[in-house]
Amino acid sequence: MLDLSLDAVDLAPLLVGARLTDSGVTLMLTEVEAYAGSADPAAHAFPGPRPRTRHLFGPPGTLYCYLSYGIHICGNLVCGVAGGGSAVLLRAGRVVAGFDRARSRRPGVADVALARGPGNLGRVMGWTLADSGRRLGDRLELEGPEGPVVIACGPRVGVTVAHARPWRFWAGGDPTVSAYRLSPR
Repeated sequence: MLDLSLDAVDLAPLLVGARLTDSGVTLMLTEVEAYAGSADPAAHAFPGPRPRTRHLFGPPGTLYCYLSYGIHICGNLVCGVAGGGSAVLLRAGRVVAGFDRARSRRPGVADVALARGPGNLGRVMGWTLADSGRRLGDRLELEGPEGPVVIACGPRVGVTVAHARPWRFWAGGDPTVSAYRLSPR
């Protein structure tokens, strides 16, 4: 069992290789990114609680979903202490069960790319903004890794501030991991 009371930077590498199940699809997480709450200028929590980020300040094990670029639903797993705003962005995964459902949500996409990137992961899981605030155990299940995973780390993707922090963690050499891109801004 994973300890979700850990801060995001300590929890994130432990999530690589973990299995996440929701709405008939199970992923092995292959890439995640840590956001350290209100102390992290790149985090949605940095400005403090707002109506659209209220679930980010919930108890550990809460799913916080947000809309990225007006089209993608991205999911974060809240961790640390309730009210702290720390979370781990779920960036990529390998579908290990529920292929038919995953493929129906991303038709015509190669299996290796079904959940590559946080927006694609959210789509494969079937998340909408209404899923924000759900808790582990509410159709959402998380199991720790079954075996050792070679974990790499590096800078976060697509953020304009605090981007150099090596808080992105991924399964080394895994083809489902998204490509690194520095924010164009």
